[in-house]
Amino acid sequence: MPPDGPDLCPDAGSTLIYVISSQNVLMAFNPPTATFTTIGTLRCPDPDPTSQPFSMAVDRLGTAYVVFSPSGNLFRVSTKTAACAPTAYVPQTGAFNVFGMGYSANVEDGGDGGETLYIAGDPGFGAGMPGPSVLASLDTTTFQINPVGSFSPPITGPELTGTGSGQLYGFYAPNDSVPPSFIDAIDKTTARIQSSTILPGVTPGGGWAFGFWGGDFYTFTAPGGLGTPSVVTRYRPSDGTIVQVGGTPVTIVGAGVSTCAPQM
Repeated sequence: MPPDGPDLCPDAGSTLIYVISSQNVLMAFNPPTATFTTIGTLRCPDPDPTSQPFSMAVDRLGTAYVVFSPSGNLFRVSTKTAACAPTAYVPQTGAFNVFGMGYSANVEDGGDGGETLYIAGDPGFGAGMPGPSVLASLDTTTFQINPVGSFSPPITGPELTGTGSGQLYGFYAPNDSVPPSFIDAIDKTTARIQSSTILPGVTPGGGWAFGFWGGDFYTFTAPGGLGTPSVVTRYRPSDGTIVQVGGTPVTIVGAGVSTCAPQM
């Protein structure tokens, strides 16, 4: 970036991981201290009174996108105030009724090409029969979905996170009631799994989310089921350690971190 160019990372989310609970509570998680700060309670205008947050992603401007289930409605949320507004997104049927999501920086041109929101949908989610998940990108200007393809090898129900250097990762478990879980590196152009890391003692449970910050992955899981406390586990690729670093009494179902977050 030229010295006199625009600030590409002016966002409120450049140094924190933001999380949303099934109880509509928006919080900021500070990785160095492993502490949570409550921002506020979402009051999104979803016409379905049974809907609650399902997943979340945060862009470079500190704007969060939160998809609700079972309605499939997508809302725009301020990470500064928790103010919530509807988007022009039209809820889908099939694979993308609801989805995991995360931003990844566009680095293919060798410079700063912005970032893209990736989503992972499950064709069988609404029918209670999860099947192989599908990767796509979502344009937050037109709100059009652009499919990439089914994950290969197949995986089910991943949450996504990306990095400022262009990587995309998925966090999931073959059985969300028991360990192990996995973090997979994903090819954004083909949906192929490039590598996989096992987390032996991590059970997704009733809600799961994760984010990349400072070279480490932080997973948020509720082993006791929906409505129970979430635990925070840090996986550090540099030395392979997996450590539980904190927790919160609410069930975290989504997490978002800006691609401006520290890489190391």
